[in-house]
Order: sequence, then C-alpha cells, then structure tokens
Amino acid sequence: MTALIKNLMAVVTMDGSRQVLRDADILVEGNRITKVGRGIDPPEEAEIIDGSGLVATPGLVNTHHHLYQTMFRNVPRVQDAKLFDWLVNLYEGWRHITPEDVYWAALTGLGELLLTGCTLSSDHHYLFPRGFGNEILDATVRAAAQLGIRFHPTRGSMSRGKSNGGLPPDDVCQDEETIIRQSIDFIDKYHDPSPGAMVRVALAPCSPFSVTPELMRDTARLAREKGVRLHTHLAETKDEEDYCLETLGMRPLAFMESVEWLGSDVWYAHGVWFNDDEISLLGETKTGIAHCPTSNLRLGSGIAPVPRLRAAGVPVSLAVDGSASNDSSDMLAEVRLSMMVHRIVDGVDSVTAMDSLEMATVGGARVLGWEDELGSISEGMLADIAMFDMNDISYAGGLHDPAGALVFGNSRRRAAHVMVNGRLVVRDGHLVGISEEEIVRQQNARAAAIIERASSDINLLSK
Repeated sequence: MTALIKNLMAVVTMDGSRQVLRDADILVEGNRITKVGRGIDPPEEAEIIDGSGLVATPGLVNTHHHLYQTMFRNVPRVQDAKLFDWLVNLYEGWRHITPEDVYWAALTGLGELLLTGCTLSSDHHYLFPRGFGNEILDATVRAAAQLGIRFHPTRGSMSRGKSNGGLPPDDVCQDEETIIRQSIDFIDKYHDPSPGAMVRVALAPCSPFSVTPELMRDTARLAREKGVRLHTHLAETKDEEDYCLETLGMRPLAFMESVEWLGSDVWYAHGVWFNDDEISLLGETKTGIAHCPTSNLRLGSGIAPVPRLRAAGVPVSLAVDGSASNDSSDMLAEVRLSMMVHRIVDGVDSVTAMDSLEMATVGGARVLGWEDELGSISEGMLADIAMFDMNDISYAGGLHDPAGALVFGNSRRRAAHVMVNGRLVVRDGHLVGISEEEIVRQQNARAAAIIERASSDINLLSK
C-alpha cells in the first residue's frame, strides 16, 4: 500500500530534536515512512488520507499489560484493596479463565489500545489454570493478528503456589520443567527477529514471590540463548520489599542481580521502590522500566521515581498494566497522568508533555528493543502512526501548541486513524474489519459467567 497523509495540522516527529512540523505530510510506501515534510507530491497509486485538523504522533507503545484481566474490571471485592490482598482475591476468579475467554479479553484490551493510539503492545501472561498451556497464549496472538496491532507477548510463569509459600493457588501454577519446555515452544513458534516483524516474544516469570530463584536464573539463561528479552514485576510495593528481605534475605533488585536479571535486554514493570544506589545500577546496566502510573495510584502502591530514573539514564517507558488494576487500556490517558503525577513529588517542570510522549513512543520502542524501527516519524521507520482529531470542543482555544494540547487536554481519547505496518487498522474512530459491538457483547457475557463460576469459592461481587 502507498498512502499520503496530507495537510496534517502537526506531525510530532519525536526525532532526536523533538521536532514538531506544522501543516505537514507523511508519505508511506509499503510498511515504511519514506518522506516527511510539506507539499509532498502524491505518487499516482497513492491513497490520499486527509490529515486536516489532525495531529500525528508515532504509534504509542504499551510495555506492560495483562490482557486476560479485561474480564475483571471494576470487581467490587477489590476496589479498595492493596496489591497482595488484591491478588489473593482475584486469583480465585482468574483460575476459571479459558483460552476462548482470553481471546475475547485480548480483543477488548488490544482494541481499546488501538483506539487510543497504541500500535505496539506487550502482554504479560503468567497464569495457566485447569491444565491449559500455551493455547492460552495462542489466543492472544490470534487476537492481535485479527486486529492488526504489532504484538510483543511474553511467556510468563508461576511455579511457587500456596503449598510452597507463594501467593497463587497451586492449580494456576506449572512445574518448572513444563515452564521451560513450553517457553522454548512459544519462542520457536512466534518469535520473529526480522526487520518489520509483527510478533516478537519475551520470557516473563511473574515475580520474585511466585517463582523460585532457580527458575529465574534458568529463564534468564534460556532467554539469552534464544535471543529474546526478559520481563517481570519488580519493586511495585513496600510489601514486596518486606517479603524479599524476609524470605530471600535481600532487597528485590539485589535478588534480581543475583539471578542474572540486569541488562539492556531486561525490563521491569513498576519500579516504585528503588533507592538511589539501585537507580544508579539500573542506569549503568540500561535495565528498563515500564512505568504504570494509573495502576500504581489505583492500588496505592506509590509513585515511581521517574525523573530520577530518567536522569540516571534508565530507559523508561509507559504502560497501562492489567485492566483489573487500571480498569482501562487507554494509552493516551496514561501519557497525561504520567505528566501530572510527578509534578506533585518533583515539581511542575519535572515531567513535560513532550517527556511523557517520549516515554510512550521512543521510550517504549527502546525498552522492547524496537528503537531502530519504531518510536519516531522519520524516513525509513516503520509506518506505525496515530492521528488525533483536534477539531473538538475540548481542544478549542488550546491549539497554540497542538502536541501539548493532545496531552494537556486529552478528553477526546479515540484516535481518528491509526496505521500499523502501513495499513489503517483504525479508520474514522473505529476498528477496521471487526465488530466492536460483538467484542463488547462477548466480553460482558463471558466476564459475568466467570464471576458466576468463581462464586462457589468466593463472592467477588461483595465488598
């Protein structure tokens, strides 16, 4: 496909100089951006996309999600729970998911991400109940392909259930031999290291308190042997820090260092409770962080030290986290909140609108290892582009700085158009080629059925 996006109000390039071009065009040929500038002449065969009144940004990158959790939004029992209590209660519902449930949950979460300008998403799936294995992960990959979003799923794991001192029920965990074998199978089936890939894979044990040290180390060695990245939750809450000190005899990051989990091929979700020495170590090793501001506020976990992390050279990205601790998959809302929340702690100039957009684009591409192909609108980069309509009453009077308006205003959250790999997958504010009404109908019915199945063990509808 050849397409010329014509007469854009602004192009937020996120190139090295953070250039914002007014009244500009973007030429896309195949799956790459070939020209960016003013007055580009369209090739004869090009589709012309009218960019009047639109602001274009690089596609946003979501670096941490649990897509199955879109089935567990707004569960009354955990509306006011902190992380460990939240987990213990929700495990009783999560243990009832099936691959077909996960397929519709993934369509919901990934669809919402696309509609808010996200073109590349990770997913952290570590839960394998009722004897299911990689078929649950297959369901997420199938959903991503149907929607047309670029996807970076992670093969997660839990091996330490309640009977072995962990938090999860034993019946959602796997033995470590099975985990390693199925991790190899998942990498071999889906990981595509080639340029322009639509699917790449990482390995992601759930957390230090749900797997053994041996599995953490074995997973790191397997990932490096296979050339894939590593991901897990870390330093999310003070309770986690206390747990690691009590059971492992060291702080969470020291434990991760002991099992070979530092480096530019590793990224952690959250990173709220790092001290100054740990921030320096993360910067020295270029270990990445997925910043999840909404989830951290929702659970009362704390505020990650993002300005200090960035100042130390730590790669920082943005993420919505699972929809049971955020209740939406809205990347543009995450961009806005990531700008606002740090001003309380570090001052009004600590994180700017462009800083937040950078974390959501360049930062995300870097953390997931796509920085050579994604994160900016410039010649030769993959054509993953989000376009937002500024002709809305919520932005009226605020277009002096169109890029800033997108972040500071952010009330019209649906993107007008979204392009992934040179193909429009959102057009005129709607997903292309799939019924949103059917997704909503299936999701609501399946979410209600899961809560009903779980009711024999726990009443998740009571507070």
